[in-house]
Amino acid sequence: MKPDAIVLVSGGMDSCVCAALAQRDRHPAYLHFDYGQRTAAREREAFTAIADHYGIEDRLVIETDFFRLIGGSALTDTRLAVPENGLDESVIPVTYVPFRNAHFLAAAVSWAEVLGAEAIMIGAVAPDSSGYPDCRPEYYQAFNELLRLGTRDGRVRVETPLIGLAKAEIVRLGLELGAPFPLSWSCYQNSAQACGRCDSCRLRRRAFQQAGTSDPIRYATQEGAC
Repeated sequence: MKPDAIVLVSGGMDSCVCAALAQRDRHPAYLHFDYGQRTAAREREAFTAIADHYGIEDRLVIETDFFRLIGGSALTDTRLAVPENGLDESVIPVTYVPFRNAHFLAAAVSWAEVLGAEAIMIGAVAPDSSGYPDCRPEYYQAFNELLRLGTRDGRVRVETPLIGLAKAEIVRLGLELGAPFPLSWSCYQNSAQACGRCDSCRLRRRAFQQAGTSDPIRYATQEGAC
C-alpha cells in the first residue's frame, strides 16, 4: 500500500505521539532531518528506533548543513549556550532555529507529491511549549493556503493533531496509543544521557509528572523538573 501521509519524526516526545496517531489512522512514510543540531546522531537513532518499532518501510533522512552555516540558534551554533534556567514566556528562546519548519515542510510536501500522499503530519505544539513562532496554529493555516496555490493539484495538507494539547495531555494520549516513549529523545544538548536541565527536558519531565506517570528515559540530574 502506498503511503497516504508523510510524518515528520524528529525522534522527540511529540513526534513519537504523532507517529503513533499516524500508525492508527493512516499508512505513513517517515521523514527526518539532520540539520547540524547538537544531538543529530542521537535524534537519528531515535527516529530509526521508532520507525523500526512500527515497521515503516518508506523512510527518508535529509541532511542539510545550511542551518548550521546560518547559525543564530543554540541548537546549531555551539558558541551559544543552551539555556538551563527555565522558560521565559515573554521572549522567543535562543533554541529557536530561524524559520526551520518552513524548510522541513517544504521538503515533506515535495516528497508527498512524488509519493501521492495527501497529508503532512507534524507534532507541533502551541500551549505549554517553547513558544516558537513556527508552531502557532496561524502559521499552519497560512502554510496550507500556500499549498493550495503552489502544489500540483492543491490537495496536500499539513495536519497538526497535537497543536492545541498541553504536554501532559500529549503524554496521556501517547500512553493510550502505546507510543514507544522509551525510544524517543528530547534533550537539546546531551546524547549519552538526557541533561534534565534544558528547556526541552524540563517540559518533558513536567509533562510526565503532570500526567501522573514516570518518564521512561533517565536524566543526568534530578533538578529542573519543572
